[in-house]
Amino acid sequence: MLTQEMKGILAASKKRGWVLEPGAKRLLGLAGLAIPEFKWSTSLDELLNFAQEIGYPVVAKVVSPKVLHKTDSGGVVVGIEDETGLKQAFGKLSAQEGFEGVLVEEMLAGVELIIGAKVDYQFGPVILMGLGGTGVEIYRDTTLRMAPLTRNDVESMIRGLKAHELLEGYRGSEPVSLEELTRMLLAFSGLVMEIEEQFESIDLNPVMCSSDGCVVADARIMLKG
Repeated sequence: MLTQEMKGILAASKKRGWVLEPGAKRLLGLAGLAIPEFKWSTSLDELLNFAQEIGYPVVAKVVSPKVLHKTDSGGVVVGIEDETGLKQAFGKLSAQEGFEGVLVEEMLAGVELIIGAKVDYQFGPVILMGLGGTGVEIYRDTTLRMAPLTRNDVESMIRGLKAHELLEGYRGSEPVSLEELTRMLLAFSGLVMEIEEQFESIDLNPVMCSSDGCVVADARIMLKG
């Protein structure tokens, strides 16, 4: 069930055609998906204080309605180790077109996955899961299922990946929490069904998964016109 805050985020974003990352993360968090601790501000001092509170290293990203693909435009700075690095990143990001602030969040570690959804004109909402990060278009290791998902659907999606052994602990590496990945996919499926009439596509990429859980590191929600 959508809360009033969730409805407000979607309504405020409709004219723009997509939900800026801070709003997208807030929406996902309200839907039960794990999101990183973050702060969005146009004030460098506020961001410096926040980074000090959560501890370095941090990630900084531009927030702008003109920048849809942040990585392609140089709108993401990762691995910021100290105050000097954050000041430099803020200076770089604040020069981007349509600047509406910088989002600073904790650095996450783990296996990079992608979770996404679109509304197919024939089948309705369809959910995708696979290897994520910047190499997603190279590896093309993904699985698809129609929403809503069941636990059996999620299990078959995981097993259907060519690289599923990476999730299960390959050559002694620590396995990711498949229970938390399942929980995230089921919560995502629930949100997708709730907003089926309002969105065109949702991309959560990357979702960082480890033995501790799965956290949405970046999110983009495209809305219907």
